[in-house]
Amino acid sequence: MDPLEDVLTLLETRSQLSASLTAGGRWAVRFDAPRGVKFNAVRRGSCLLEVDGAGAPIELAEGDCYLLTRPRAFTLRSDPDASPLPAGPLFAAAEGGTARAGRGDDVLLIGGRFSFGPRAQEWLLDRLPPVVHLPSGTRRAETVRWALTEIDRELSHPQPASSLVAEHLAVVMLVHVLRLHLARAPHAVSGWLAGLADPVVATALTALHGDPARPWTVAELARTAAVSRSALAARFKASVGQGPLEYLTRWRIELAARQLREGGTTLAAVARSVGYGSESALSVAFKRVLGTSPGEYRRRAATP
Repeated sequence: MDPLEDVLTLLETRSQLSASLTAGGRWAVRFDAPRGVKFNAVRRGSCLLEVDGAGAPIELAEGDCYLLTRPRAFTLRSDPDASPLPAGPLFAAAEGGTARAGRGDDVLLIGGRFSFGPRAQEWLLDRLPPVVHLPSGTRRAETVRWALTEIDRELSHPQPASSLVAEHLAVVMLVHVLRLHLARAPHAVSGWLAGLADPVVATALTALHGDPARPWTVAELARTAAVSRSALAARFKASVGQGPLEYLTRWRIELAARQLREGGTTLAAVARSVGYGSESALSVAFKRVLGTSPGEYRRRAATP
C-alpha cells in the first residue's frame, strides 16, 4: 500500500450520505458543528459558505466541493444578508431525500460526512486546514466531478444497493480531493501528508509503508530515494516534522495498536508482525509513543 491508502485504511474510513439541499431565491441555512468530516458539493447554482472561526466567506460555484475537518458550525447562504434558518427542522422535513430552503431550485447541493477510527485526529484531521475547498476549475479535478456525478445519479435514480454504491463513491471522492489538495496547496498540510508532496520523502514513506517490519536504516532509505543520507534526513525532517526512523516507530505502533483493538492475536505475534523481536521491545516503544502499555491498551479497547 502507499501511505495515503495505508492511513485511510487504518483509520477505517466510512462515508454516510445525507439528504440533498435544494434552495432558491434568498435563503440561508445554519448547521450545527458536524461529527466527523462534513462534505458538500454544489451540483447546480452557487452560494456562500461561512465556517465559524475560519475567516472570510468562501464563494462556492457549480462543481465546487469542500471538506470541513473540524467540528465547527457553518452556514450556507445565497447572500450575506439572508437570515439563516436552522438546518435540523429543514432536513427533518426532507421529502424524497431532498431538503428545501427559500423558494425555487436554483441551487442543489449533495453531501454527507466521513467518519474515522479513534486515531484520525492525530493522523489525518490535524494535518489538514479547517476547510478544504476544491474549486471546479482545478486542474485534474475530472475524477472528483465524475465521482460526484455518479453519486448524484445513484441518489436521483435509486437501484438495488444504490446507497452502498454512493457511499463507496464518496470515499473515492475523498481520496481524490486529498490528492488534489496536496497538489494545489502542499504547504497547507503538515506531517506525513506534507511528505507526500515531496517526491524524495514520498519515495521513502512508500518504502516504509511497503515493509514496516524491515529493519530499515537511513542509508537504505536514502538509496531507495536516490539521495544522500543527509539530504533525505533533512528533507524528511523539514516536511514530516520528525526523522524517518522516528516516523517508522510511530507507524509500527499504529499498526500494532490496530491489531490490539481487533483482538485475537498474541502480543508476541503482534511484536513480530511490526518488526520487534520481543514483547518487551514492543512494550517499551508502545509506551513511549502512546503513553500506555500494549496490555492496558488492549483492555481499554475491549471495554464497551
